Amino acid sequence: MDNFFDVIVIGAGFAGLTAARELSHAGRRVAVLEARDRIGGRTWLDERLGLDLELGGTWVHWTQPYVWTELHRYGIGLAPSPEPRNAYWWDGSRAVDGDPDALLTLLDRPNDLLAARSREVFPQPFAPLSSPLLGELDDVGLLDQIGRLPLSAQERSLLESFWTLNVNGRIDDAALTQALRWVALTNGDWKVMFEACATYKIAGGTRALLDAMRDDIRADIHLRSDVRSIQQSEDGVAVTIADGTVFHAGDVVLAVPLQTLPRISFAPALADAVTEAAQRGQLGLGTKIWFTIEGERPPFVALGAADWPLNFFQSEYVADGKTFVIGFGRDAHAIDPDDTAAIQDVLGRLVPDAVVVDSVGHSWVDDEYAQETWPMHRTGYLTRALPALQAPHGRVRLAGADIADGWGGFIDGAIESGMKAASAIVTATTPVAV
Repeated sequence: MDNFFDVIVIGAGFAGLTAARELSHAGRRVAVLEARDRIGGRTWLDERLGLDLELGGTWVHWTQPYVWTELHRYGIGLAPSPEPRNAYWWDGSRAVDGDPDALLTLLDRPNDLLAARSREVFPQPFAPLSSPLLGELDDVGLLDQIGRLPLSAQERSLLESFWTLNVNGRIDDAALTQALRWVALTNGDWKVMFEACATYKIAGGTRALLDAMRDDIRADIHLRSDVRSIQQSEDGVAVTIADGTVFHAGDVVLAVPLQTLPRISFAPALADAVTEAAQRGQLGLGTKIWFTIEGERPPFVALGAADWPLNFFQSEYVADGKTFVIGFGRDAHAIDPDDTAAIQDVLGRLVPDAVVVDSVGHSWVDDEYAQETWPMHRTGYLTRALPALQAPHGRVRLAGADIADGWGGFIDGAIESGMKAASAIVTATTPVAV
């Protein structure tokens, strides 16, 4: 009976660990199957360049109720990113060296215009499908909407780059509704939304919260267990991993990134809307690169043009005579994380006296277990894909930041979806006697 369980949770990121904890605390016999050799999914704190660096998801905020609850549950605090003292930006035609507040001021009017209807469209942002205007707006593209706003050339350039950063991909097919939903989640204030994106890290890193959750799970986590097929029958679900081992359960929580679903064979097949959503994919196809520059510089931020290989920079640490900087870009294949000369070229357009020393990054887009960074929705996603993704598929329920009601794309959204998947199973079933 070793491979027979009440529930199998596939994926040990925040969604999977949350579901496993809730189910095991409810008395279910649970197995967690994780393809990687570590927990954490698209979050990964690892020692690189001489420091522990977050290679994936990083920031949290008190406007995010699910992750905030978890931090309080385990007594984990926050580690603020440094407040920038200098700012550099591309105004559409030239580089500008100025004050961080000046950059925020330049972004204020265009973002206010873009997000003016955020609370009207999403009066209850944690119930996005209840929006009375969703059918009218879900096919509107973010870039198209920016093009309709009465903006100066400088404002348009800055706004397009700002949302390219948030999407971590091209905004040509990005949904306006995703941008409005993010702002609505912070009560219509884009500045608080931006603060939630890039200001407060978890004390001890994402590893601190992951380890606390893992230690609270009354179940085994099987690493290097790459699930390749899920077969449902009247008797339950058979889950087969790459080495041929079969696990059996009454229910499955499938907590993997949307774009990895085609790696798994399903019998019966998932609903057409789910398959189409997975094939269409998300827009988070960009890059996150850590690099160091010579000298311990005051904290700074820099915003380049949307189409640059890296369009946003934020310094995070100083150590051993170097400054550690994060760079984001919209296309993972436009720049090699190990190519310091390419990083130097882009950074030098804004900060000409900075000298790049070394660099590192992880290509989540080329990672077969991710195939995307943080999930950002294409047009039509909320109306056509999300309802199907959130529905039960026989004995299989999906979870993950891709399908959250609230903070889609964030750690908070992953935890929310794992919580809801576990709750649905607990309220629908009783434990199996083993």
